Amino acid sequence: MRSRYSAFVVRDEAYLLRTWHPRTRPARLGLDAGMRWTGLEILGTEDGSAFHSVGTVTFRASYQGGSLHERSRFERADGAWVYVDGDFLE
Repeated sequence: MRSRYSAFVVRDEAYLLRTWHPRTRPARLGLDAGMRWTGLEILGTEDGSAFHSVGTVTFRASYQGGSLHERSRFERADGAWVYVDGDFLE
């Protein structure tokens, strides 16, 4: 999760797509060059250890003017953790 947040900060679309599950990965992201991310707070995790094949991360990512609160789902694909999808929270 932290590495994906960092990739959003520096607008590394290639990394974000590489760490996205092939089943749900978009063709491209179209990241907003004006977006200024200012912080990440991990609020909780479920599963996701070396003994799991799925896991979730609940986080709040702050940006100038607001924040994004999401529960993200991750799965192992070819041995690596990849982002599947997420639910926006209030």
